[in-house]
Amino acid sequence: MKQPWLSIIIPTYNGQKYLAATLDSVVIQGDDNIECIVIDDGSTDATLAIAKSYQDRLPIEIIERKQGNWVANTNYGLAVARGTYACFLHQDDRWQPKRLATMQKAIALYPQASLYLHPTLFIDAKGNPLGTWHCPFQDLVAIAPKTSVEKLLVQNFIAIPAPIFKRQLALDLGGMDEALWYTADWDFWLKLATSGDTVYYPQALAAFRVHSDSQTIRRSSSVADFQQQMNLVVSKHLALWNGQESLSCEVESVARFSTKVNTTLAAMIHGETTNLLKLGWNFMRLGTSGWYRYWRDSRIQERVLARLKAKLPAQTSSISDISSLNISKAKSPSQNSEVKKT
Repeated sequence: MKQPWLSIIIPTYNGQKYLAATLDSVVIQGDDNIECIVIDDGSTDATLAIAKSYQDRLPIEIIERKQGNWVANTNYGLAVARGTYACFLHQDDRWQPKRLATMQKAIALYPQASLYLHPTLFIDAKGNPLGTWHCPFQDLVAIAPKTSVEKLLVQNFIAIPAPIFKRQLALDLGGMDEALWYTADWDFWLKLATSGDTVYYPQALAAFRVHSDSQTIRRSSSVADFQQQMNLVVSKHLALWNGQESLSCEVESVARFSTKVNTTLAAMIHGETTNLLKLGWNFMRLGTSGWYRYWRDSRIQERVLARLKAKLPAQTSSISDISSLNISKAKSPSQNSEVKKT
């Protein structure tokens, strides 16, 4: 069999609500040199039936593997896949038309890179647009590991459906850390960014869905564990990053502050007491350079505004196909298989 250029790893668990829209967004790419690896973790709804119904439209391999851990299933999918490149697509996210053709051109321009990505749309449960999730990179240029890691240490600003990467490199790096229920993707992107150049295409070519069943919300209820995992990733990759001493101190300070902000937001969502005055004092201590770094690299304004909009009554009708959107610019893992997001 001809080796596909791309393997799409799709972990599923009770995903019947959005899976058809997700797979439709792959069908409209019109690319017959890909493969879809669907790894289902014991769904009890129509997820498997939906996936099987696409076997005449997509080259889909369906694997039933009950693990209770989407990260483990994703790693398994990477191992059995055959593509030169790979990417992740969660059961409630979507791609924009021509995503694959566009990213193939970026890969052809910079074949030496380890990680290729683009901005991502935020959409709500009905598909209404909520904003755009950018990355703090320059447009269509090969970004050296030192620079990309410096920015990514502050916050995971990469949405799950955005990156494409070399599959063998991912395997050589050990895939994702299966012990991390929330930060496995962030740790994985940092490993890839450390291993080679990152290429950023400036248009939003995928959509990340914000909805009430998000595992970001459900699993962040373990606030102390949530914070611990973020700090573990920061500590690990700061030790590996070769920045100047003065710059390293600022990056660490901003990264630690960012984990405090994320923890505070999680605590507020779950009705826990928070100390906003202390958080404000920590922010003031960053100084003007630190304020700018946090604002630029955390994408806090985009992440918070999208989630606030998702809570408001919809002002527009449901969008059945995000291909109608005119975009000018461009999860969290859990021990449960139900996928969502950082």
